[in-house]
Amino acid sequence: MSAADEPATLGDINEDGLLAGIFPGLPTSDRVLIGPGDDAALLQVRTGATLATTDTMVLNRDWRDEWSTGYDVGHKLVTQNVADVAAMGGRCTGLLVTLVADAATSLTWVRAFNDGLCQAAVDAGTAVLGGDLSSAPVGVRMVSITALGEFEAGVSPVRRSGARVGDVVAVSGGLGRAAAGLLLLQRGREQDAPHLVDFQRRPVTDYAQGPAAARSGATAMLDISDGLVRDAGRIAAASGVLLAIDDAVLRSDVDDLAPYVGDQARQCVLAGGEEHTLLATFPSQSVPAGWRVIGSVEAGSGVTVGGEQHSGGGWDHFSA
Repeated sequence: MSAADEPATLGDINEDGLLAGIFPGLPTSDRVLIGPGDDAALLQVRTGATLATTDTMVLNRDWRDEWSTGYDVGHKLVTQNVADVAAMGGRCTGLLVTLVADAATSLTWVRAFNDGLCQAAVDAGTAVLGGDLSSAPVGVRMVSITALGEFEAGVSPVRRSGARVGDVVAVSGGLGRAAAGLLLLQRGREQDAPHLVDFQRRPVTDYAQGPAAARSGATAMLDISDGLVRDAGRIAAASGVLLAIDDAVLRSDVDDLAPYVGDQARQCVLAGGEEHTLLATFPSQSVPAGWRVIGSVEAGSGVTVGGEQHSGGGWDHFSA
């Protein structure tokens, strides 16, 4: 087939033709007993309990084509789902992927999306089990993943509701980088800090820290998808406690961002979403390597930063 004959959009190729090109390259494992191609996949489960979560991205709500490639979108979609499994203390075992797209969507974009998704799945050590395709009205494109996971033997799920007075609050990575990268994109200044823009497009999470936290006795945990203060507030509300964040400990995060986003650096750290760093509470002597303490759990309610009450901020799908 000549280049001129190569299908250019989803409307130029049928569903079977698209899937025939995708299925052979999907990551798999010896746990996948039946992979893509039947009405359902069959996955071997070792522990008798399965984690399940799902996340969705919508064009012009969660990404813009002028800022992110299809590869970026596939990579980020995997990250935010696998991070949710890790935040329960689990390890991801399989992904189910949905693509809903306008028939005018280019096959180049779809293939790049698939490549980014597959590489991120390989990096996470998980399999792609299959999924679903659907057409959409003009201009609509949406992708989603349902992620499955399991626990190591002897490990229990870490929920948001277990934080206790006397625990410490810790994070497994940096803060505010994705938000700073988004600000630079909005300002048309991505060349000022390519490393922050890259993190916004393709956030990176150390998924192994989720099971490590569970083994070390984490009492509550989630991943920072909507901002430090907003997500800390979710642990506080579920656990009936106050999370007191030490403003001085966050100074290094703020200082790292300030040369690029100026006085917005602190806001990025406190309210920046899409970071996917894990946030957890631990008994004071049980914080594992790879985590840093940023505060304490106290009697009361809500979240304080440097002694001042904070709430909200970050990302909300339906607020102005």
